[in-house]
Amino acid sequence: NAYYKASVDGYPPPNHCLSNCVCCRSAFLSAAKHFVEKDLEVSMAGRVFMITGANSGIGRATAMAIAKRGGTVHMVCRNKDKAEEARADIVKESGNKEIYVHILDLSETRKVWEFAEAFKRKYKALNVLINNAGCIMSERDVNAEGLEKSFASNVMGVYILTKGLIPLLEKSAEPRVITVSSGGMLVQKLRTGNLQTEIGRYDGTMVYAQHKRQQVVMTEQWAKTHSNVHFSVMHPGWVDTPAVANAMPDFHQSMKDSLRTPEQGADTAVWLAISEAAATKPSGSFFQDRRMVSAHLPLAWTHSSQLEQQKFMSVMEDLAKTFQPH
Repeated sequence: NAYYKASVDGYPPPNHCLSNCVCCRSAFLSAAKHFVEKDLEVSMAGRVFMITGANSGIGRATAMAIAKRGGTVHMVCRNKDKAEEARADIVKESGNKEIYVHILDLSETRKVWEFAEAFKRKYKALNVLINNAGCIMSERDVNAEGLEKSFASNVMGVYILTKGLIPLLEKSAEPRVITVSSGGMLVQKLRTGNLQTEIGRYDGTMVYAQHKRQQVVMTEQWAKTHSNVHFSVMHPGWVDTPAVANAMPDFHQSMKDSLRTPEQGADTAVWLAISEAAATKPSGSFFQDRRMVSAHLPLAWTHSSQLEQQKFMSVMEDLAKTFQPH
């Protein structure tokens, strides 16, 4: 598939292959013919959801879908004005007032710890955490703690928020954690020796793809150590979102008619978050278009050993602890 070759080269799929790509809009429409409609015909009244990056794109579409089904939604967003505007639209369209905004930049590592601890003190339940927020940097930059910013946001922020909230999830009914990854990770093997991208040329697209592989590994490992929480990770396909438009403007402009809508991109995340069918799938699995799929291409070199994965988790734990409030 030309999509994967293009990803290896660090670019989105070329124009001539997107129409046949497993990630485009037409592929979603084809897959949707086999969806079970009643899977999403459920009430979420009384269930509590947290969604990061919920003010635009996939996150906003996910928040809207859950709000329409009566769920309580905690929107975790970086920009207050955009978050409040999105909240107002969601409340107006869904008629659900149980929508709350929390301002947090996931790249600010200590603040992620502080937010998780404060949330556990204030709220008694969290049934579903959806790790959706992410970023692609055009050049290497560091946060106030000295961590490379995209790693801080895409990996460390997800790790700390999830680990920090697992005690609350474990006390709640039928807890789930869903992480929005990317098909770009299919051309990346887990790297533990250069987490901060301090060595070699900084290619933001490939750094992002590596982070998405790391999210898959974290999901698989969490599923093994926290058996009473259902973990999953998913690929939304190529979606027409502000993030894609900003990170890849030429690609977005030329291919926007073939990209999935935010609602189509969010569909599997919503399905994983609310359907009974999703909960019957093995925890730690990777999904696309409501199907459990392999996290590696056939005959791929991207597999890593259990020892490598455990080493990565150990490095993450040790690094996270250095920023934990005492």
